[in-house]
Amino acid sequence: MKITLLSTTAVVALAVAGGAIAADNPMVGGAPMYANKNIIQNAVNSKDHTTLVAAVKAGGRVDIRQGAGPFTVFAPINAAFAALPAGTVDALLKPENKATLDKVLTYHVVRSGLDSRMLDQQIANGGGKTVPKTVQGEPLTVQGSGKNLMATDDKGDTAHITIADVYQSNGVIQVVDKVLMPN
Repeated sequence: MKITLLSTTAVVALAVAGGAIAADNPMVGGAPMYANKNIIQNAVNSKDHTTLVAAVKAGGRVDIRQGAGPFTVFAPINAAFAALPAGTVDALLKPENKATLDKVLTYHVVRSGLDSRMLDQQIANGGGKTVPKTVQGEPLTVQGSGKNLMATDDKGDTAHITIADVYQSNGVIQVVDKVLMPN
């Protein structure tokens, strides 16, 4: 499923207006991520997150990701949404399913700026795992270390963090390869 939210001109204009690229921030979805921009301002530029951005807009959750934070967003790539059972994304994007979409989206957000160093420390202190509470209210389990971190949802499915520590003005994005699902 491909969802186009902005014209190419608009994306280029946003990228140019963004300012300098922080040395610590990687390219995500072919676009530079700017530490002085918030999570939504950066996410709209990632060609790997068009489905996530469309879902955030459809669910009305732009406010959280633009808020003061700090937030950690475990941001699934388009391929993660495509791997869901056929019709799932289309169903979630329907207005009548906004509450369910909201539950899924807020399950990917933690009210704390958790970069890999902080997660490593919490995992070490937690005997091999840390269990941050999501904005949705249910916990995620994060295990591993360094470049091999993974988040496990309440259903037991695991998402690997493929790009860690994408710093934003209001938190950090951890790019993941799977959509995490709450109970």
